[in-house]
Amino acid sequence: MRILYFTRDFNAHDQRFTNALANSSHEVFLLRLESQPFTLLPRQIAPGVEEVKWAGGSEPFSWSKTMDYVKDLKRVIAEVKPDIIHAGPVHTCAYLAALAGFKQLVTMSWASDILHEVKYDQTLARTARYALKRTSVLVGDCQAMANMAVETYRFPKDRIVLFPWGVDLELFKPNGVPYLRSELGWKDAFVFLCLRSWEPVYGVDLVVEAFARAVQEIPDLRLLLYGSGSQKEVIRDMISHYALEEKVFQGGKVSNADLPAVYRSADVYLTAAHSDGSSVSLMEALACGLPSIVSDIPGNLEWVENDKHGWVFPDGNAGALAATMIAAYTQKTKLKEFSQNARLLAEVKADWKKNFLELLRAYEMAVETAR
Repeated sequence: MRILYFTRDFNAHDQRFTNALANSSHEVFLLRLESQPFTLLPRQIAPGVEEVKWAGGSEPFSWSKTMDYVKDLKRVIAEVKPDIIHAGPVHTCAYLAALAGFKQLVTMSWASDILHEVKYDQTLARTARYALKRTSVLVGDCQAMANMAVETYRFPKDRIVLFPWGVDLELFKPNGVPYLRSELGWKDAFVFLCLRSWEPVYGVDLVVEAFARAVQEIPDLRLLLYGSGSQKEVIRDMISHYALEEKVFQGGKVSNADLPAVYRSADVYLTAAHSDGSSVSLMEALACGLPSIVSDIPGNLEWVENDKHGWVFPDGNAGALAATMIAAYTQKTKLKEFSQNARLLAEVKADWKKNFLELLRAYEMAVETAR
């Protein structure tokens, strides 16, 4: 199958998808909408994946150039002659592919596009609606996204494929040395881990506020805080304001190779996201056997059951999150059971090798619609 893979900026997930597609004997042609942002390490394009040069891809996306993009996309389609176009996010890449008139369109929702971004921008909502009306198969990573597509955009339920991405269960597993605890002198501490982008939607500021409250009650608490983003100064100011420098380790961005060791260095994983799909970092934590504390948004509740895989708190409530962190510490006897449940859940629902087959099924469905 000839696949034109049209994505925003070739992030780590795109790299994994295109690598797997190329290894599955498909011909893969990569089209970037925007220039690649800063990454810890340059992302290599896999052998068997051909990057296509076109009007986009070398600078930030601009709506004012929409018709230029569409005109050149039509040229690319004529030259590549793809069997399907895989495009996402919905309101940008899939929209442009729909404008170009391509029929076998597999639209991949990145969850945030349908669940969050379109709520606050009517232009994006209109472009998403246009794209979905012209989509053969919609691929999404969570049931919450599927429900939104059906209820809000009237997308046919039988043309939605759930593909929760998943993780490498051989790489992300409970066994391993938690070397960070020794390096930081936290061997006997109770360690939380938050590994989300420092953007408002992910609630990292809420995590810091809640931790500041919890550590007043339990001085042995510590926080591994990885990531960066637009709230960098806000979060660093909060850490300074609450005098948490000795209790919060700011790790910045972390390479994929180091991620498993980071997870194994914590007792409990935290996500306070206000909107999310099937979070990859949450799946990685579960695969490493980490009990989790999660906000009660639909995407998280598809993965974490309260008092089975960890704890759930009301979204946006710093006081409740602080109380839940304290509860996790006082209920340490439950950690082993929760850890076993977390790993088992990952083996059932978050196996990348099994889940990837759902993406291939979506492609086959799109091809069938043309016959």
